[in-house]
Amino acid sequence: MQPAPNVRLRVPEQVKSGEAFEVRAMIMHPMETGYRFDSQGTAVPVHIIQTFTCRFEGQVVFEARFGTGVSANPYLSFFAKVDRPGELEFTWVDQDGDSYVHKAPVNVA
Repeated sequence: MQPAPNVRLRVPEQVKSGEAFEVRAMIMHPMETGYRFDSQGTAVPVHIIQTFTCRFEGQVVFEARFGTGVSANPYLSFFAKVDRPGELEFTWVDQDGDSYVHKAPVNVA
């Protein structure tokens, strides 16, 4: 199992009910494609994030699927709308089934 990667999240401190707001998420991850070789000529094994899901109080707000064409440290930016205070849950899952979960509060004015 890989060590937990560093994650950067940006959610506005306060949002208006029913209005779209920008969410930014980045995970520090090497995204190895399996096409590179090390100095001994051995293929570097595949290690990629396959899915990203953002949920608000259990309901999917945004979902993405990745392949080997995604660069290291994938960055996502998307818009969401909520009508009440709650919590966004961000989940990244890699090809080994390891998942990384981070949460951020959403305050509604």
